[in-house]
Amino acid sequence: MRWSIGSVRPDAPVSATPQPVRRGIVMADRRHDPTAADGSPARLPKARRGGAQDAVRLAVVVGALGVVFGDIGTSPIYTLQTVFNPSDPHPVPVSTQNVYGVVSLVFWSVVVIVTVTYVLLAMRADNEGEGGIMALITLLRRWSSERGRRAAVVLAALGIFGASLFFGDSMITPAISVLSAVEGVKVVEPSLDSAVVPITAVIIVLLFLVQRRGTTAVGRVFGPVMIVWFVSIGACGVAGIADHPGILRALWPSYALGFLFGHFGTAFFALAAVVLAVTGAEALYADMGHFGRRAITRAWLFLGFPACILSYLGQGALILDDPDNISSPFFLLVPDWGRWPMVLLATAATVIASQAVITGAYSVASQAAQLGYLPRLRIAHTSESTIGQIYVPWINWLLMLSVLTLVFAFRSSTALAFAFGMAVTGTITITTLLFFYVVRSRWGTPVWLVATGATVLLCVDLLFVAANLTKIVHGAWLPLLIGLTAFTVMTTWQRGRQLVTAERAEHEGSLREFVDQLRSGDMSVLQVPGTAVFLNRGKQTAPLAMRANAEHNHVRHEQVVILSIETEPVPRVPADQRLVLDDLGYADDGIIHVTARFGYMETPDVPDTLAMLDPAKTEGPLHLDQASYFLSKIELRRGEAPTMAPWRKRLFIATSHITADAAEHFSLPRDRTVIMGSHIEV
Repeated sequence: MRWSIGSVRPDAPVSATPQPVRRGIVMADRRHDPTAADGSPARLPKARRGGAQDAVRLAVVVGALGVVFGDIGTSPIYTLQTVFNPSDPHPVPVSTQNVYGVVSLVFWSVVVIVTVTYVLLAMRADNEGEGGIMALITLLRRWSSERGRRAAVVLAALGIFGASLFFGDSMITPAISVLSAVEGVKVVEPSLDSAVVPITAVIIVLLFLVQRRGTTAVGRVFGPVMIVWFVSIGACGVAGIADHPGILRALWPSYALGFLFGHFGTAFFALAAVVLAVTGAEALYADMGHFGRRAITRAWLFLGFPACILSYLGQGALILDDPDNISSPFFLLVPDWGRWPMVLLATAATVIASQAVITGAYSVASQAAQLGYLPRLRIAHTSESTIGQIYVPWINWLLMLSVLTLVFAFRSSTALAFAFGMAVTGTITITTLLFFYVVRSRWGTPVWLVATGATVLLCVDLLFVAANLTKIVHGAWLPLLIGLTAFTVMTTWQRGRQLVTAERAEHEGSLREFVDQLRSGDMSVLQVPGTAVFLNRGKQTAPLAMRANAEHNHVRHEQVVILSIETEPVPRVPADQRLVLDDLGYADDGIIHVTARFGYMETPDVPDTLAMLDPAKTEGPLHLDQASYFLSKIELRRGEAPTMAPWRKRLFIATSHITADAAEHFSLPRDRTVIMGSHIEV
């Protein structure tokens, strides 16, 4: 396991905003790289390419099944059970017409939201191959910085709220998924009812305890387990359909429309539970960078989608045969001899679903931090070969405590379902809105086509949102509260960081003027042998540590590297675009500025990055094995200036305490790192 730190802090020498390429010398990594120039894997010899590529494609599809579809693939466990839950404040009566209507609504909701909105449309809007709401936010941020569009800025803020809702989803999904699976023991052995919550809690604790070991080993069985899961639930669905083949008529849209408009009072409230069938749709989009659009599309269309629909149809047929089956239609659809194996398989599938959303929370937190919405967080890379397999301890333990609290507070999957839908519908609606804005503004799609598509899909999304708002007092307030809390923290951090950056610029002064003073001899400094690396926010201002060294210690090193690290709004930066070198006006004073550009999915390693520099361009040899690294540490204090509300100032300072160590973030050698402090009022 390799430890690193992800993201930014007010005193960190990084910039999370899109930056123009600096004028200077672009340095490329001259070491052997088995990838093509565009970062893709090296091409195989033509004679062997076909079979090898087919095997790779199949492996990627299987991997996508194991990671991407865990959440949406386990939705059949609790969706119809929740729709017909008699304890619901707005229960749906069990009747032939209602069963057909609900099953038809479930089918067309999955088609419209998952297949059309995400698989066919949203997944075409990627940021250098990465998907998800954070990818849309970075596209909007980049466009707003280029053209100054206020609408893009507002929508980016809305996107941050959507990402905040995802944290609520990350807390609710493990609780409801594992609870719903373990509740299957009540069907097999009713006397075990009281053991459901303790068993769920044990599974959840174990799940979070093993996160630090990574998912590489477990991931090898994720795909095959989910294949068995989808085949099993599909087969059980076929058996149910065989007993009542008339349920297939529910696939016709007239049943969904007739139920929705003919019995709107009942259907509207049913939508709050029907939306559970599309939970996990965001994962298809968010994990696109790991598996690619094509693999996810194939896995969904050829296995995930048919299996889920067959299960819903089979459960509908079972309820038509006996309305009492609404107590647990998923497990009752399974033959008596197969219920214990199905409980175990369902538990494994829901653990995989939980794993997927937990990993998603790590990724969202890491990306948000790299973009300047969260402070630096400690990150462990748990795989030497797979980019993106990370472990964030602070997020992990926060999620574990939150999930356990939900399990003991709600105690059943049906009670949690009311809370679950609000997080899902909110994120889906915001994603749809951002997607169509990108389609119009960046792709130039005709207005009439954008307006038509956006109107239809947003009407569907907003109908689900409205239905879930009726559950506010029954638990839907929870994801909204979590989302608002996360949104407040992220926007406060971004605003406070801007204030600290502006204040710090005044303290540091112009870098060019500082170098001119050293050159002209206006400052009395002694030049000492060795190499010093000063990490700085950019090349406009002088590093505080370097200025303090010259003004107070009256010394400077023979070779000075001022290094700025920029986080670009793309996942990864190619090696040949990594470094830009500037002599700061003098080619013989031993002082150079280096800009190192990283994507928001990358972790900067300063010593390895500086090793890429060409010695012929550095105004003398850099002795990196003996170099000293200087960091400027900023202590935050609450000031009287009306820059933010007092409570936001306290929140900003409190949030800064979770910031991880800068030296570890940049992989600096501890025995050669010097930290020089200062303080700034906010």
